[in-house]
Amino acid sequence: MAEADRLAPCLWFNGQAEEAARFYTALFPGGGITKVSRYGSGAPFPAGTALVVEFTLFGRRFQALNGGPQYSFTPAISLSVACADTAEVDRCWEALTEGGESGRCGWLKDRFGVSWQVVPDGLGTLLGDPDPARARRAMQAMMGMRKLDLAAMRAAAEGEG
Repeated sequence: MAEADRLAPCLWFNGQAEEAARFYTALFPGGGITKVSRYGSGAPFPAGTALVVEFTLFGRRFQALNGGPQYSFTPAISLSVACADTAEVDRCWEALTEGGESGRCGWLKDRFGVSWQVVPDGLGTLLGDPDPARARRAMQAMMGMRKLDLAAMRAAAEGEG
């Protein structure tokens, strides 16, 4: 096993692990399901239900576990996806909020309850602008947004609008 594969986030679901893994791997190019372990008879889920689904996103290994109703997701941990351009932000935002809910400042919860941050490339540079007034204006603009609009934040940083 490669050193980078020794650590993987394990996401706890209540019967939706395989559905979630299929959704995520279809949404992000290059991902895929690598292994599915299934419950046998006498388990807390019907025999044949996925127990653990191993999958990759952007070359990183993840696990989805059907553990039951004991635990649920909170925004205390989120998956952050860096998007190359506005079209990718829009595509990810629309797919991930379908059946879920949008939050503030680029955060959302998908239909499975997993929290995500959809981040446009260049956000860190804009918010870390060496001119504190520009950075503050960009941050103020961001605080009023749900899905992040980097062009609008840049305009705010310039003092426009």
